[in-house]
Amino acid sequence: MKHLLTTAALAMAAAGPAMAENWTMTSTWPSSLELIEIDRYWVDMVGKLVDPETLSIEFYEGGSLVPAGEVFGAVESGTIQAGADWPGYWAGRNPAFSPLATTASLFNAVDYVNWIQEWGGADIYNEIYGQFGMVYLPYGVTNNESGFRTVSQPIRTTDDLQGLRLRLSGLEQGRLLEKLGGNQVSMAGGEIYQSLERGVIDGAEFSTPNVDYSGGFHQVTQYWATPGWHQSSSVFGVMINKNSWDALDEQTQERLKIAADATMLWSLSFTERRANEAYRQFEEAGIEITRMDDETLARIQELANETIVEVACENADSARVYASMIGYLEDYSTWRSASAPFDLGRTPDSPDLAEIEACAG
Repeated sequence: MKHLLTTAALAMAAAGPAMAENWTMTSTWPSSLELIEIDRYWVDMVGKLVDPETLSIEFYEGGSLVPAGEVFGAVESGTIQAGADWPGYWAGRNPAFSPLATTASLFNAVDYVNWIQEWGGADIYNEIYGQFGMVYLPYGVTNNESGFRTVSQPIRTTDDLQGLRLRLSGLEQGRLLEKLGGNQVSMAGGEIYQSLERGVIDGAEFSTPNVDYSGGFHQVTQYWATPGWHQSSSVFGVMINKNSWDALDEQTQERLKIAADATMLWSLSFTERRANEAYRQFEEAGIEITRMDDETLARIQELANETIVEVACENADSARVYASMIGYLEDYSTWRSASAPFDLGRTPDSPDLAEIEACAG
């Protein structure tokens, strides 16, 4: 009888409620940059969907726990359970992170959403992040980035890029800028303002107009060159330590994914509205806004395609990412073209898919 009672007690204990998971999460963004609102929205959405006795997330702004550049390592090691990011910051660990973050003159925001949700993109994010013991949930997307903001010299054509020292993120983006005659300077977003103010750089790109305005760039630049051909769209998300993810039950995992999908939809409409408002704010601040002509943009597209093929063929993971992305563009182009001009904009003149597939192996 005693044995039966002990067995029953153990069974009841096993069937009882699981211990709550308490996660620590930080971001690559300080509270002064509006991009952090995407991270906060996801954390808040998780709080609405998940029982706090199952999972709670304590969120810290960028830089308050670890420097922005160390968020990846903190999640990888399990020092923290989750970290919000822009994948391109980790291209030094694997160049394939670059197209997972942005593309040069290729994807727009809805292309990223389509590809992630229905053309296999979500699996590719987890394949690349999985190499470092992480699960990844893309949960933010923004459309075309602002373009270059310069201190004393406007950029109207590629001739105006010659010799300029420009803060620019991205492996492909840096190589493309060099082909156009400019010089890439790499630095964290939090360093841009002072570098512009002190003349360390001639100009910079960072993000969408609203994020750039939150960074105060209208105070230290006079000119704004559009469009942002270097980053036609950007993706953001959360890195989750694989062991921490595996500790969750399937229902909670699914709710985190649902929160990510909801946040991505919100992020696009939110940032487009805010970008529109910020455009007017830059005008009111006296910033001279210029736009490159179609002929110049067509030449940039040619060089962007050339650069994408070069980068893809240096790394098999990059080639697999680009092959999937360009495969999506080709597959979608039939309906996209048939419904133009009422569908999702142009089908870009993308790099040769067969050439990149050959590099993917």
